[in-house]
Amino acid sequence: MQNKVDMKSQSQKILLAAYKCISAKGYANVSLRDISIEAGVVLSQISYYYGNKEGLFKEVIKMLVQKYLQEVEECLQKGATAKEKISSLINHFQEMLSKRPEVFRLLYDFTSLAIWSPSFGELLRNLFKDLSSLIEKYVLRDAELKENLKAYAPNSLARMLFGAMFGTAIQVILDPEEKSLPAALSPILVMFE
Repeated sequence: MQNKVDMKSQSQKILLAAYKCISAKGYANVSLRDISIEAGVVLSQISYYYGNKEGLFKEVIKMLVQKYLQEVEECLQKGATAKEKISSLINHFQEMLSKRPEVFRLLYDFTSLAIWSPSFGELLRNLFKDLSSLIEKYVLRDAELKENLKAYAPNSLARMLFGAMFGTAIQVILDPEEKSLPAALSPILVMFE
């Protein structure tokens, strides 16, 4: 039993070290040696647990996706109206951009990889679909939308909402000195007035 716990903690240490290294340096600038040093393990343990760099990074993406989807769902469950729910999500995005920008850096880095890698692509496609589905489920399903928006499918509106937030977050990451950018998310609320 103790051996299984040690194996889990070793693999978890490697996973967390990979998360930390990638969020600090980016995928292209991180080596498995960097990760092994950060985790305090020998390089061969990474291969033992994850096979190769791609296998390790897929697990980092899975960990990030699971945590991120859970956070988004918790935000969308707050509030009674569609406007309150989307406001909660906007606040969450704004807070993450100021306090945890590494999450967005990782998402963008992995999104870039996903364009070229089918295995990463599937993971990110599923993330974006799941995020849109959460917005559709918690915000748009029973929302009283403006008349000109009623012609659009809820899924299309959910993707547009998520795309606006994701795109604004890219701008904030690229220009952290521009303090008005996080506030650019607020006009989304106009849809629900």
